[in-house]
This record gives sequence, structure tokens and C-alpha cells, in this order.
Amino acid sequence: MNTHVRGPAAFETVAIKPALEIDRVSKTFQVAGKPLEVLRDVSLSVRPGEFVAIVGTSGCGKSTLLRLILGLDTDYEGDIRLEGERVRKPGLDRGVVFQEHRLLPWLTAAGNVAAALRRSGLPARERARLVTEHLALVGLSSFANAWPSQLSGGMSQRVAIARALVNRPRFLLLDEPLGALDALTRLRLQDELARIVQHEKSTVLLVTHDVDEAVFLADRIVVLQPNPGQVARIINVDLDRQRDRSAPAFVRLRDEVLEVLGVRHAVREAAA
Repeated sequence: MNTHVRGPAAFETVAIKPALEIDRVSKTFQVAGKPLEVLRDVSLSVRPGEFVAIVGTSGCGKSTLLRLILGLDTDYEGDIRLEGERVRKPGLDRGVVFQEHRLLPWLTAAGNVAAALRRSGLPARERARLVTEHLALVGLSSFANAWPSQLSGGMSQRVAIARALVNRPRFLLLDEPLGALDALTRLRLQDELARIVQHEKSTVLLVTHDVDEAVFLADRIVVLQPNPGQVARIINVDLDRQRDRSAPAFVRLRDEVLEVLGVRHAVREAAA
């Protein structure tokens, strides 16, 4: 597969093996004894180190697709491969952050991050070093001994991000990770998330319904249409890494995504 290395300033074309391949994936649930098709023939190839955002309305199958990539559900049609190997179960190569931070209330911030290393097989000193390093990465070194009840929502979510990254996963899966935060905290954490991902060089898949967030963070945006979930369009985000939400190029990309989602069309009809 011929593709471009990450970033708008890259000019050289090289052959890169996909980090993640989703090949004609379909998923059907049984609801009240009847089949409900949630995903149909979804295909996507993600490059190593790429940040891909999946956007769509509620019920279009975004979170279901993430569960399949995590290996939490293996009952589907098609194929999902990580670095060429079919996904058969969860693994330490995939870190995940959910909308709710899900911190354990009986553990400190450091204890919550350390909990992710229990099956790592690393010696205690190395585990402690990694915990310290990742709390520093998310800017919470001075809160290592704080309990979850003593942390704000944004701080708790940063602990959850540190916990997801501490095993140095090759893949970071984000399921509406900032969706429960207030608007100002969300904007600040978008900046933090962009910085952290650049530092860790993980391959990232973000599920979000926030179009601005997708344009601000991603290298590509996959727009899903619902009933059942299918890929409507894949949009390249050809912007510098330092992004200005008010810039004309940013606004044009946001409007393009909204157009595919049918939002701008609906707004024009309502105004007519």
C-alpha cells in the first residue's frame, strides 16, 4: 500500500504496512428476538502513528466498532487485524479511555495508573517509574497521592489517559473521552490530548460526535451514516499540527463534515 507519511508537510511517498485494518466488518445484534444490523461492510486502513476520528450521530455504531477493535466482542462478519494479526481478545497493545473516567475510588491517582501495570510482569521499581513518568506527562505529578474524590472531572480524565498509556500501547482507543466535561475544560484537554499523543506516538482511534474536536485532533475523519452504520466518507485533514479553530481552512473542513452528516443542509432548510 502506497501512502504518505503523517503530517501535511510530508512530501515523500513510502510503502507503509497498516497498523489497523478493518475489512468489510458487519455486526448484527438480536433485540427482542429480532436481528438489528448495527454495522454494514465497514472498511478502514489506519497507518502507524495516525490519528483517526470516527464521527456520526448516536446509534450509528461508533462505539460498537471500538468494542470490536478492543476484542470485547468477536461475534461479527468480516475481519479486524492489528499489525496483520486478527483480533481475538483484549490485549495490552490496546489502551482505552471512556467517556467516564472509571477511576477506582479506593486508589489514589498513582494507584489507579499503577493498576494498569499489574499484569505487565515488570519489577516494582520499573512500574513506579512508569507511573511517575505518565502522571508527569498529563501534568498531575503533584496530585499522585490524591483520591479520585479530590480531583476535578478534567483531572480525573487525565488520570484515565495516563492509565491507558502507561503500558505503552501501540493503539489508543478513545470513546468520547471528553464528552462529559464542561466546554472550557474540554477545549483545554483537547490541547493536552494532542500534545500527549504526539509525545507517545501512538496510533489513535477517536470516537466522537463533536465535529470541531475531530477536525482539531485528527489526521483523517471517518463519517459514519446510521441504520445500519456505514462509511459515508473519509476526509483528509490537511492542516498543520498547530491548529486554529477560527482559520478558514479549519472552518471549511468542519463544514464539509457537517454537510456529510446532513447538519448544514438541515440548518439551511430551517432558515428558508
